[in-house]
Amino acid sequence: MEITVKASTKPGYVLPVDDALYFGGISAGICYMPDDYETITNESVEKTIKRANQTLQSGHHSVFDHCSYSLLLVGIPKILAMVLNNERVYATSEKSARYTRMEPSPQEKVLYEKWSLILERRIIDQYPNLEGVKAKKLAQENARYMISVFTPTTMQYTVTLRQLNYIINWMKGFIAEWHENDLFDKLKPYLEEFIAQTRFLYVDGLNDSAKHRALSLFDDRPSRKEHFGETYCTTYLGSFAQLAQAHRHRTIDYKMRLLDEPSYYIPLIIEDDPSLVCEWLKDISSVADFYPQGMMVSIRERGTYENFILKTQERLCSSAQLEISRQTYTTLLWYLHETEIADPDVFSILDGYRAGARCGSRFRCTNPCNWGVRQQDRLI
Repeated sequence: MEITVKASTKPGYVLPVDDALYFGGISAGICYMPDDYETITNESVEKTIKRANQTLQSGHHSVFDHCSYSLLLVGIPKILAMVLNNERVYATSEKSARYTRMEPSPQEKVLYEKWSLILERRIIDQYPNLEGVKAKKLAQENARYMISVFTPTTMQYTVTLRQLNYIINWMKGFIAEWHENDLFDKLKPYLEEFIAQTRFLYVDGLNDSAKHRALSLFDDRPSRKEHFGETYCTTYLGSFAQLAQAHRHRTIDYKMRLLDEPSYYIPLIIEDDPSLVCEWLKDISSVADFYPQGMMVSIRERGTYENFILKTQERLCSSAQLEISRQTYTTLLWYLHETEIADPDVFSILDGYRAGARCGSRFRCTNPCNWGVRQQDRLI
């Protein structure tokens, strides 16, 4: 893994940490400024630095969110990208395993290539009017279920100085803990590498240790009470690949737990062929130790009904991954079922989004597809 700064507030420029802290000190001065902003910027450097240090020690770290760093992470394993993407305060651009060819380990690559061909033929048989390039891309999207969550990818990740330091400290806490599963043991060296390569941006004392926070992706509770109303909390099974899509909705909280017994997602395009299903499960089970992206996990999702509506407007679409689109629709129907009597106000609002596609629910699509409101019927 290689991490370089591609921008920091100004493209092509690596902002020195001392300058970022100095800017934080100026920002802190706004809270109590007697005159105007220029008074703060014209004060002595020593006064600003003193204020920055006092703010750092007091734990009021939000002023250090004003400076950000854009990190390019080459060779980052997918699972580490998921860890980072679950922390909300960021911007990210990641190489897509749905639309580009990935380079997994030799054992996984054999299965990835094998199923890319099988699925492409299957898609063309089912949907003969689909153009060849589209069928190939959809085959890749499904074949990637075979490859590991440790498969390297490339991601640009923009984060504030404060948030980066918090993440580094959460990673340190995670590394120091004992965990009972192999996934976490395999993850820890990558966390150590991330910490080592971002050490030049580390500021001693810029952490939230007093609040006892930790990496948010991993659930430390075996179960949660389901409820639906103004807010909701629900738990369901989904693949690593689906979770990687879901937690891009940063206003919704996601956590995951591994299952006691391995289980795997089966692409709907092969679900009606018992021999292909059997072959799929045999192949994906053979790489279980790699934690394939098709491995199912327990996903806990919670948020507000307004933010769930925003999720439906992104995921109830044929451009969305099929697995997450179907899960979003299932959650919507369950939400409606649970609120019809218990919370009629919320029910009446959500009922306007009952269609299985966003284009049937008050959404003006600028790129109409061939599926329309029937998109839940697709197998790809």
